[in-house]
Amino acid sequence: MPALSPTMQAGNIGSWQKNVGETLAPGDVLVEIETDKAQMDFEFQEEGVLAKILKDTGEKDVAVGSPIAVMIEEGGDVSAFENFTLEDAGGDKEPPKEAPKEEASQATEKPDSGSGTAPAKEESKKEPQPEAQESDSTGKPLEAVIDREPNISFAAKKLALEKGVPIKSIKGTGPGGRVTAKDVENFKAPAGAPAAAAGAAAYEDIPASSMRKTIATRLRDSMNQNPHYFVSTTLSVTKLMKLREALNASADGKYKLSVNDFLIKACAVACKKVPAVNSSWREIDGQTVIREHKTVDVSVAVATPVGLMTPIVKNADTIGLTAISGAVKDLGKRARDGKLKPDEYQGGTFTISNMGMNAAVERFTAVINPPQAAILAVGTTRKVAVPVETEEGTITEWDDQIIVTGSFDHKVVDGAVGAEWIKELKKVVENPLEMML
Repeated sequence: MPALSPTMQAGNIGSWQKNVGETLAPGDVLVEIETDKAQMDFEFQEEGVLAKILKDTGEKDVAVGSPIAVMIEEGGDVSAFENFTLEDAGGDKEPPKEAPKEEASQATEKPDSGSGTAPAKEESKKEPQPEAQESDSTGKPLEAVIDREPNISFAAKKLALEKGVPIKSIKGTGPGGRVTAKDVENFKAPAGAPAAAAGAAAYEDIPASSMRKTIATRLRDSMNQNPHYFVSTTLSVTKLMKLREALNASADGKYKLSVNDFLIKACAVACKKVPAVNSSWREIDGQTVIREHKTVDVSVAVATPVGLMTPIVKNADTIGLTAISGAVKDLGKRARDGKLKPDEYQGGTFTISNMGMNAAVERFTAVINPPQAAILAVGTTRKVAVPVETEEGTITEWDDQIIVTGSFDHKVVDGAVGAEWIKELKKVVENPLEMML
């Protein structure tokens, strides 16, 4: 089982894309893996032949480093592995009790690309002792009474959430009873289903996915370990909106810039002017350092059917608005489809979270995405009447405005520095031609 994200300790086996006996070339997709971040394609990076599948589609919580398949060199004897078992390969690894430190994870957790079985630690020669099982009040083992997450593909889960179809009620027709998108499409609620019995629970317990657990852990740790403070301001975006309209009108359909594209660029410009905000708190070899990044890689919060993801617009400080726009559209689509590669959502030096598409959200505060030191929360655009002094006297004009709030990690960014960054952001947004310089 490869490690496809720094926080991944175990994963679920999705659909195998190769059959036993098939040859693989570097870059071929071997199997779908559901990580703590997303449903991803595991691309094998060497030539070889799939000789044996040790973990079938639907297997859950397979520890990183556990054998999942046997690869042999081309021309090797596939039949020799017909009766090869998981025990022959070294068995399962126990998932680690705690996630490794972030720096160690980045250095050691790489997708396994070698041939043969995935590495596993040598098993103890002692006979395993049976563990006592916890039980509920009826005496049944908890293993039997806990409702497990259904075996469902990423696409099917997304479709079920969109259609409001109860996942537990769908009968899977895929391998190992896996629920497919077609099963969701064909699902029909039982006609005349009886009403719930009196006294039945008026709720449904939905098992937390691996990704949801990871999001919960990271955000809880961020709030506990990073002393947040918040700085808000109101941005006039009237000039920005006019510039956007003019650029889009002259694009001949080649691009369509959004307000968020301009804000991403503006954040990158502000980070270059106040580089302390484009920094992160690090523990390296027992030493605490503040790493000041020389490029601005903006993580963009994207809502997906399985949770929040933050794909990265890299080098946002040096690329143009059309390049930013194209990257955001591509990354956002692939994030919602669960097709991002690890390097496309891991890292980043600054984050922007925009809820402006929801007209009801005037302002909000966001939780810092560690180890970053700052995140910008963007509310909706509002038309506000403002007084304007003219030679004829005071008149009222309409101004397009957005309320933004920066969340800063006080370990890295002092209050005055956060205020200076907000000032630079306001300056570039309200004078958007500066983005072109």
